[in-house]
Amino acid sequence: MTHLKGKDILHGNQFSKKDIEAIIKTASNIEKELKKKDALTLLKGKILATLFFEPSTRTRLSFETAIQRLGGGVISLGAVESSSVAKGETLTDTVRTVSQYADVIVIRHPRTGSAKEAADAVSIPVINAGDGTGQHPTQALLDIYTIYKELGPLKNLVVSMVGDLKNGRTVHALVEILSLFQTRLYFVSPSNLRMPEEITSHLKEKGIGIVETRDMMEGALASDVLYMTRIQKERFTDLSEYEKLKGSYIINKEFLSKLKKRVSILHPLPRVDEITPEVDIYPGAAYFRQVRNGVFVRMALLALVLGKIP
Repeated sequence: MTHLKGKDILHGNQFSKKDIEAIIKTASNIEKELKKKDALTLLKGKILATLFFEPSTRTRLSFETAIQRLGGGVISLGAVESSSVAKGETLTDTVRTVSQYADVIVIRHPRTGSAKEAADAVSIPVINAGDGTGQHPTQALLDIYTIYKELGPLKNLVVSMVGDLKNGRTVHALVEILSLFQTRLYFVSPSNLRMPEEITSHLKEKGIGIVETRDMMEGALASDVLYMTRIQKERFTDLSEYEKLKGSYIINKEFLSKLKKRVSILHPLPRVDEITPEVDIYPGAAYFRQVRNGVFVRMALLALVLGKIP
């Protein structure tokens, strides 16, 4: 895994199967170490800069937790309106400036392709925390780590992805990683929120079995994992269209009672109405365990890109 030293983390398709297995192993080792002590010292003296141009709770806080539990420090852009961005500074100039203060940058930005633009502008590693409707690779990595912890070896899996698959950067990244393990995929969505055709075509070229359907129960009955996503209000220019589609897919107690076996339920969060609170006590409800796993995976990534393999 030393080849990740100094590398950018931008896209779900940049990883090999061996990469994923090594990241899982590193995250697992870190998780075990944290059971013995509160923090490690692998990144003592290192600084992480978080540049978030879109709202975030889990991604931002987990990265900030990750660097501090590794012994490093964090600096943040803060509110965009209180930074030089409000004066018209370009993204390139912002990241060039911040790279003078930090050893690694994590960026979230509303424009697809922005993370690569940032990475091309600086010599330190840049990690994509979401670029518009493009990619969210670290979410995909914590998702695959969660699936591994919930279900064991990543073999012969069937995964249903449900909701806004058109705009969902988390699913765009995750399918790339799942395809490395020959996972069968159900894409469950309204017809106008289907997985982008360039993604489905690419998966089919790789020989991945895909079923596209509007029926969540069809996918759930065949699957080991239900990966729920919210219908993203902020991606709609016509709010009347959003109102028609919100609530298209809801997992509740009644839905679970119709399943013939336990399934693992994942969600990148935040949820709106697609998983009711009564589901939280279901043994397969893994979404808050998924949140915690994000810290271990992001600790592993930060250590790896900075060349400090535990």
